[in-house]
Amino acid sequence: MTIFDAFRNTMLVGLGAQEKAREFMEELVKKGELSESQGAKIFKEWSEKTGKTSMEIPLTFIEMISKPMEKLNLATKEDIEKINKKISTLTARVSKLEDSEEADNK
Repeated sequence: MTIFDAFRNTMLVGLGAQEKAREFMEELVKKGELSESQGAKIFKEWSEKTGKTSMEIPLTFIEMISKPMEKLNLATKEDIEKINKKISTLTARVSKLEDSEEADNK
């Protein structure tokens, strides 16, 4: 399972829970245990609270993944860009040296 898959599954669980809560509220309204306005109010409050929580999930997930990744001491995108720039510079210098050597041999 990739990090993307784990994140996707976490988000889908949250969406599934919200759908189940809505269905449960509708069932209570149908049975007459809640009025429509009570059901709507409860669902709205729950949705607002879970909406805030669902926005926090990606941050928590990123923090959870970032800490172990830092310990692995893997190269960052910036590290790779710096290395690529150095390689390009060195390649240009080698080419220039080869060209001047060829010119001296003629």
